Amino acid sequence: MEEPQISRAQLKQELTAKGYQVFDYVDSKTADTLLMQQYFIAFLKRGPNRSQDQKVVDSLQPLHLEHLGRMYNLGYADISGPFGDDGDIRGITIYNTPTLEMADSLANLDPFVKAGYLIIEIHPWWAAKGFPLR
Repeated sequence: MEEPQISRAQLKQELTAKGYQVFDYVDSKTADTLLMQQYFIAFLKRGPNRSQDQKVVDSLQPLHLEHLGRMYNLGYADISGPFGDDGDIRGITIYNTPTLEMADSLANLDPFVKAGYLIIEIHPWWAAKGFPLR
C-alpha cells in the first residue's frame, strides 16, 4: 500500500514550520523546481584520546553502532558510514535536523566521542529533498 504523496509546497510548509532551512531551486535546463533542504554532515575525526586499551575500544564499537542506528531509526540521521582509508576522518553521518546545534548535540552523544576516541566536525550541507543515493 502506497503512502499518499504530499505536494512540494506542503512539504516545504511542513519543513519550514519545524524550523528547517529550505529553498526552491529551478533547474535551468529542465525548468523543474527542486526543494532544497539544509542537512548537516558530521565528520567523525580521530580524537585526542586514542591510547585506550583495545578491550575498551572493542567495547565501545557496538555502542557506537547502536547510537548511529538509534539516530537513523529516530529520523535524525539519514546515512552513516566509515571511510575506507586510514585517514584522520574516520567516517560521516548526515543529520536531518533543523539546526546545527541539534545535529552537534546528537553527534556528541556517540560513545566514541564521549570517550575522546573521536571528535565531531559539522558542516551545513544542501541537498534536494527526497533524492535517493545511487
